[in-house]
Amino acid sequence: MGIDESSHSGWSADVERIVQELIEAGGLQAGQLLVVGASTSEVLGERIGTAGALQVAESIFAGVEAVRARIPFVPVYQCCEHLNRALVIEQAAVEAHSLEPVHAVPVPKAGGSMAAYAYSRFVAPCLVEAVRAHAGIDIGDTFIGMHLRHVAVPVRPTIRSIGAAHVTMAYTRPKLIGGERAQYRMSEQQLTERQSAHHCE
Repeated sequence: MGIDESSHSGWSADVERIVQELIEAGGLQAGQLLVVGASTSEVLGERIGTAGALQVAESIFAGVEAVRARIPFVPVYQCCEHLNRALVIEQAAVEAHSLEPVHAVPVPKAGGSMAAYAYSRFVAPCLVEAVRAHAGIDIGDTFIGMHLRHVAVPVRPTIRSIGAAHVTMAYTRPKLIGGERAQYRMSEQQLTERQSAHHCE
């Protein structure tokens, strides 16, 4: 399927914009994981898994990489259900995050066009079964929630679709624990006033 240059560059620019918005909303830092789920079929207006296109994957990948050039997060690309939604990631990140690799090579018909394209572009690609990502973007309702940390905080992108594919995204935050006495911000006044009485051992 031929894709005109204006669509290619437009999708790349849109992906770059929403990835940047997510990075800023979630305060994503260098070395943290961002999972990307993308149905290239849905971008083209077709049902997920029926019309995958490497050219669409190239556009999405380029948009992600444009942001990563400025903020070196770790992109992780989700495979389709035929590989149990395993993820494509660089070998260096597998070691840095103590992840357990699995063995398969994603192709468009078993893994999906997005994962297959990312695998072909990574320096030392590897598959892992699961991650606990700090943030994620879902292009085409591929369901990335299984790979996000608790607690997910939805972010409304200014661009709600890439091509015909619906876009959702979220960053994650640590769980807030404790009851009515719990504090989530510390001040010098709290240190001096509250630690003198009724404190925990």
